[in-house]
Amino acid sequence: MKNGITEQSILLFEKKGFSHTSIQDIVNQLGVTKGTFYYYFSSKEQLLMEIHHEYITNLLEGQSRVINNGSLTSKQKLAKIIGLLINDVATNGPSARVYFREVRHLAEENIKYVKEKREQFRLNVEKIVREGMNKGEFKHDLKVDMITFGILGVTNWTYSWYKPNGEVSSDELVKIYVDMILNGIQ
Repeated sequence: MKNGITEQSILLFEKKGFSHTSIQDIVNQLGVTKGTFYYYFSSKEQLLMEIHHEYITNLLEGQSRVINNGSLTSKQKLAKIIGLLINDVATNGPSARVYFREVRHLAEENIKYVKEKREQFRLNVEKIVREGMNKGEFKHDLKVDMITFGILGVTNWTYSWYKPNGEVSSDELVKIYVDMILNGIQ
């Protein structure tokens, strides 16, 4: 039931926004009582925080698997992380949209937690770029922080426009982004 509440909430938050979705809306969709909701969550904000926590935790775990794969070059790691982000939007689009759009509705301490996790993800990408520079895989004079913000900006905003059932598959989009990021559009 907890998963059902979470899944239904994600869909409602994506469609109506966090502010315009009531607990009554959530329980009506599931055909349960508010008591059922409060059995699992103390508030709508706690539910939103759990959605954010699960989303960033899954991304960090996927990123960690890529980073710890010693057989990959820095270029390959970067490509796999781009793939991780794009494929996540393709398969978990509603969660991605809630994660990026609704963070402002979290309590200050929860926003701080989410920002720390996002920062960890960013710093991990920065480390890959820096390692690639040191190994000669990337130009030696890159502004690592700006490159990282650019990579994450391009990939993270995909949630706002990408249609997985559109004319470009997620794998094709990953190839386009990887080529653009690693080779430019000269």
